[in-house]
Amino acid sequence: MKQSGKHFASMTTAPQLILASASPRRLALLQQIGLEPDHLMPADIDETPKKHETPRSLAMRLARSKAETVRQAADASESLQDGVVLAADTVVAAGRRALPKAELTDQALLCLSLLSGRGHRVFTGVAVAQPGGKIRSKLVETRVRFKKLSRQDMDEYIASGEWRGKAGGYAIQGLAGSFVVKLVGSYPAVVGLPLVETANLLSAAGYPIHRGWATGAA
Repeated sequence: MKQSGKHFASMTTAPQLILASASPRRLALLQQIGLEPDHLMPADIDETPKKHETPRSLAMRLARSKAETVRQAADASESLQDGVVLAADTVVAAGRRALPKAELTDQALLCLSLLSGRGHRVFTGVAVAQPGGKIRSKLVETRVRFKKLSRQDMDEYIASGEWRGKAGGYAIQGLAGSFVVKLVGSYPAVVGLPLVETANLLSAAGYPIHRGWATGAA
């Protein structure tokens, strides 16, 4: 898979699938259910929360905004106009506070301190934009509880670098999985893409989500 946007020829007449993300985690989750995007087209948008915006609203707005942005780019390209755009965004919330996608060690330490020994919510918005501009979307909420983290837990996790660029300063599919005491909801949504909801949205948009199942590969 390349991020050049070049089309990988399909053996079917299915519409092209455009993933509006450069996340290797979202790509791997799609591949898990037999879907291989024809294009990776990350959406370049401002992800700054608006004043008084709730984490729930932020996740949904960003997912839809990513889908709209890439839909416009696809519509401007003759070869991509038939494509179905899939976008998602994940927001980790401590109470009513949306935690950042940590880039600095101080941000990561703050996130881990806020999540230590308590429950938090992960909101993942998913949006699918069809040719013609129709957008379908879904918000998935998952509850996660961390164990009480020692200073050594936090320092050594920060030293791993795994947190960098991750919502809430952690990656549940990695080392931070050892922090999770309880999870209620969708595990893949916390990783970055809720699979049931994604498949349903794509199917509703006319994309044949089972086309690769017969051979076990997309």
